Amino acid sequence: MVEIKKGIYWTGYIDWDLRNFHGYSTPSGSTYNAYLILDEKPTLIDTVKYYGFEQMLHRIKQIIDPAKIRYIVSNHTEMDHSGSIGELLKLCPKAEVICSPKGHEGLMRHFLSAPEKDKPSWNFKVVNNGETVSLGKRTLQFFLTPMVHWPDSMVSFCEEEKILFSNDAFGQHHASSQRFVDEAGLDIILKEAAKYYANIVMPYGPQVLKALEALGTLKLEMICPSHGLIWREKTDIQKIVSLYQKWANYESDVKAVIIYDTMWHSTEKMALKLYELLDVKGVDVKLVNLKDTHISDAMTEVMSSRVVCIGSPILNNRVLPAVGGFLTYLKGLKPKNRFGFAFGSYGWAKVGFKELEQALEEAGIKAIADAKYFQYVPAKSELDSLNETADKIKQLLDGK
Repeated sequence: MVEIKKGIYWTGYIDWDLRNFHGYSTPSGSTYNAYLILDEKPTLIDTVKYYGFEQMLHRIKQIIDPAKIRYIVSNHTEMDHSGSIGELLKLCPKAEVICSPKGHEGLMRHFLSAPEKDKPSWNFKVVNNGETVSLGKRTLQFFLTPMVHWPDSMVSFCEEEKILFSNDAFGQHHASSQRFVDEAGLDIILKEAAKYYANIVMPYGPQVLKALEALGTLKLEMICPSHGLIWREKTDIQKIVSLYQKWANYESDVKAVIIYDTMWHSTEKMALKLYELLDVKGVDVKLVNLKDTHISDAMTEVMSSRVVCIGSPILNNRVLPAVGGFLTYLKGLKPKNRFGFAFGSYGWAKVGFKELEQALEEAGIKAIADAKYFQYVPAKSELDSLNETADKIKQLLDGK
């Protein structure tokens, strides 16, 4: 356990071994954060994934007899947050579970839909937007943040301590023995926070903006997310909030990304030539091979790039499976205000490229130039023709 402010403790679980979080690569693991507030009515903000319960309980026992806990706040129903509520309630059966109206529905469906004779009994305290609960010397105020990123989502604010328990917002999948952003290094954590936003929160930009507006009047000295490290330095808090404003408005950097897979290296030749042409023109450009790069990392590059170029060869009248999977992922995350270019190689039929072009359109990515598809091995003159596309990308990024 770590005391993050006088009488407030981190009692979560560090998941060092986690490498995949529902399709999102987590090479540095993650944390499931729970926060214990000592007051007249001891309160736990969220719990942890079921397999981290014993570690969470061990940390709580270092501070207080778990039977004394009066409130368990469930900011979010997803089971990496709520998975240990049932086990904890066995030790404090009189505790009330504080949740949003949608949270109540979700918890009932996840944990209390057993046959009547087997159904456990939970005491619920359902709160609405702006409602407060007194813990004694401290008060928690709850703000509903639907679709950031589930319908049940809410955040909890302690005015006396100026702490926002922010649920999934401002989080990162990052395992560390440090508990604070400034201890681990801002650059490292901002990179993880960007990946987290790109792969989990990106589709909900309007809802994020609405939540930021509602929370904008709060004076914050600390942001405690449900995953990753805690924000406590004023400049770090300002930085991550400003980045959330940028990301929620679907703003991008002045750069391009080329994402591709290849079979007999023909599409790769096109990708490398386009990269070379853009680089010579002074364009900030990143090259991403889906054979070696996880789709969640490719998606992080998409979030920061104004121009997204995607290439594939044709296999059985379809794009390659890695590209097809990435396009499905891209359509779900719907990055806005992006421009795209499709390219690839084929043998005897180009029909499969309709899948690529349609996917870009469905993802909301507007074509910046006509697609380029070359048969078998591209000739030098064909590769050189990519210069026209490179010029259009350069002009767009220069604002011309």
